[in-house]
Amino acid sequence: MATPAAPAAGDNRPPSHLFYQARLRRPLASRAEGIYIWDETGRRVIDGSSGAMVVNIGHGNPRVLEAMKRQMEAATFIYRLHFENEPAERLAAALADRCPAGLDRVFFVSGGSEAVESCLKLARQYAVATGQGSRFKVISRFPSYHGSTLGALAVTGHAAFSAPFAPMMHEMPKIPAPTAYLDRDGLDMAARGRRYADMLEDEIRRQGPETVLAFIMEPIGGASTGALVAPDTYYPRIREICDRYGVLLIHDEVMSGAGRTGRYLGGDHWGITPDLVALSKGLGAGYVPLGAMIASEKLVRPVLDAGGFQHGFTYAGNPLASAAGLAVLDEIDAHDLMGNAARMGALLKARLEALKPRFPFIGDVRGKGLLLAVEFVSEPETMATLPRELNAHARVVDLAFERGLIIYSRRTRGGIDGDHFLVCPPMIVTADQIDEIMAILDDTLLALARELNLPHSA
Repeated sequence: MATPAAPAAGDNRPPSHLFYQARLRRPLASRAEGIYIWDETGRRVIDGSSGAMVVNIGHGNPRVLEAMKRQMEAATFIYRLHFENEPAERLAAALADRCPAGLDRVFFVSGGSEAVESCLKLARQYAVATGQGSRFKVISRFPSYHGSTLGALAVTGHAAFSAPFAPMMHEMPKIPAPTAYLDRDGLDMAARGRRYADMLEDEIRRQGPETVLAFIMEPIGGASTGALVAPDTYYPRIREICDRYGVLLIHDEVMSGAGRTGRYLGGDHWGITPDLVALSKGLGAGYVPLGAMIASEKLVRPVLDAGGFQHGFTYAGNPLASAAGLAVLDEIDAHDLMGNAARMGALLKARLEALKPRFPFIGDVRGKGLLLAVEFVSEPETMATLPRELNAHARVVDLAFERGLIIYSRRTRGGIDGDHFLVCPPMIVTADQIDEIMAILDDTLLALARELNLPHSA
């Protein structure tokens, strides 16, 4: 019998048979409610990242749990090829009502990687069904993150994640992410937005328009770019370029969707209608694994007429997951949580901006609603990164956790250099709770500055 991993020194728990990304053991959670999680010793921490930007409506919502209980008493699993089920039908209709006009066909999955994979495969099958079989290339951005399956990794712009698997997949072309805040070129933001969008047209021409199937982008960046928001001019120009060359536009809303940014979809801030949407995380809000691909009848009908969508997952349209998803939507509507995300997000962003004078190594604060990030730099004027060996993005997470706050971090510049952390509490957060978060963050940044010898004022 294999020997499980031993606990770290001083850890009295038995060895664990589980393994994930790293060897480090974490505290054992005992319960969670609202924006808080308690460990087995009774210590309370603030979930300032909503898990991995998932628990949008907070932990332990009694109305969601009651809806799940009712569905469990009726049926927990119905296979979609044998029966339809009412919760899935109702959730699909509710999502269509919240999406831009024309996005009204829904395919349920269990998570974000599956949602992205589904979008890629439907796009390809649509091309084949409509006599455009030469189209197979999906252009994406660098950096970006779209999932951990091989298909999703092929369009992910994060070398550390994809490099080991490069021989196993057909890596797709990339264009630079619209990091206009870094540019020192004398252009205004409107011109920069157009310039970054025009890079897509250049790449389509370079690849050959007849070979390009789709362009996939996060309307508001996730962990790979730290809540990156492009200049407003970027979004309509991207839509225009895709239309000009017959390229499908896929919005990866896995992190930015489900209300977190103050609109149900991140792309709604610019009034852009994509051809396909990948949605997950906040859709099930951590109560169940749940995601969705949302498409138009224009794409779906030719595929179905050609013999059906050759794709699927065992738990697609699961009635228990769908019942939870419906209850999550009800909570968002009943308590105006999208409005609260916009209001509390504006407050939190202003408070984060106010840290800059005390901590000059904060180079940028960005995002929308409650999808916010702080980027560290060594020199604000040039936006040069901190030395890689300081590992500041990881250290700030550890220091915050020691003080009772969970935040989420990544390398900013392609997963290799740079440091940012995300502050993304649940959409139920209050002004008083933002005070709690900021008090801990202030102390955390002071400790980080002292430890790494970064400029600061007491």
